[in-house]
Amino acid sequence: MQLIESLKIKEKAYIEKLDNGMTVIIIPKPNLDKKYIIWGTNFGSIDNRFIMPKTNEEVFIPDGVAHFLEHKLFEQPDGTNSLDTLMALGLDANAYTTNDHTAYLFECTNNFYEGLDELMDYVQHPYFTDENVEKEKGIIGQEIKMYDDEPSWRLYMNAMDCMYKENPIKIDIAGSVESISKITPDILYKCYNTFYNPSNMIMAVCGAFEPEELLKEIKKRLVPKEEQGKIERIYPAKEKEINKPYKEIAMEVSTPIFAIGYKDIEGMTADIVKKHIAIEILLNMIIGKSSKTYKELYESGDLLSKPDADYEFSKEYAHILISGKSNNPIKIKESIENAVEEYIKNGLDEEQFNRSRKKIYGDYVVEYNNVGDIARMFLADRMKGINSFDYIEKFNEVTKEFTEEVLKNVFKKENMIMSVVKGN
Repeated sequence: MQLIESLKIKEKAYIEKLDNGMTVIIIPKPNLDKKYIIWGTNFGSIDNRFIMPKTNEEVFIPDGVAHFLEHKLFEQPDGTNSLDTLMALGLDANAYTTNDHTAYLFECTNNFYEGLDELMDYVQHPYFTDENVEKEKGIIGQEIKMYDDEPSWRLYMNAMDCMYKENPIKIDIAGSVESISKITPDILYKCYNTFYNPSNMIMAVCGAFEPEELLKEIKKRLVPKEEQGKIERIYPAKEKEINKPYKEIAMEVSTPIFAIGYKDIEGMTADIVKKHIAIEILLNMIIGKSSKTYKELYESGDLLSKPDADYEFSKEYAHILISGKSNNPIKIKESIENAVEEYIKNGLDEEQFNRSRKKIYGDYVVEYNNVGDIARMFLADRMKGINSFDYIEKFNEVTKEFTEEVLKNVFKKENMIMSVVKGN
């Protein structure tokens, strides 16, 4: 197995690419009782048009298939549900679908290998019939309607609509009631056989394991499958501008909620890890709890709590989102604009920059205390082609000068959007 490590935080990860093309990542944590496993496929809501590797057939699928498939994999031919089986073993089990991957997971203290039996059984043995697919449409249809009534979800989707014209990130991960009505067992099997091939999958495990022994146990449970060729995914052309600067809707909310975004036109670059670190430092300086802007807005009563700030990116999209609650969302936007303009004009304050760097570095180190955080991080980063340890190892390369360049390139006024949900 390939060993990668971070000497700075004394952590190791063992990586093996199996003969069938699947990547296994094992991060030993000998002093922790909890164990965590996550098995993901590089298939998310944006992958709705692709060419099948062996037949070269171009396939266009309805919106929401990746999420629908995630729901259906738990159902077994004997009528049992694998999620219930895992829970009965005392495991904390779940699954999720994102824009770019789907993952199945559980956390436990005991019964790990019994859980591994069930996890690797249900993920490798799909069971779709006309009857169980039709039944699921009703369940997921209710979930879609529930999210349509959720202000924070509408806020996020409207922010995506502001930023992107054609990019499939605008599509609801669950699809729409209309789109899922077109899903059939044939479509599900076609997507399963394409995207759930081991060569398109990654497994990350964290806990008190001996890597070689664990790898043997994983290999024993794998159904033999040949590595297939590369899946060619078809996406719309990249857009160089935002779709619209502002969108506002009225819903049942006691206080208006807002999302302020910057569309990152450049997106993933060769130094994406350094760029991501720089953006996190900048967000902390601009609107973090110790920032001048946050203090002023909080003391004036315009900002009701610390906003969430994040950088989302993949090969097909990249943007910053700052979201929170305020009775005066426009003032929040103007204050952030002013803070950015001041930093661009005068440069970053060295003392504040160093303080923010320490805070962000501390956040990265703390993540290594939790088996779930570690495994999810290694899986999601690997999906993007990133070595998670690079966030630690390259941290000192993120200078004030580099961060100032990122500020100028990413925090551009013409790429800024705002989504607001106000009360009825």
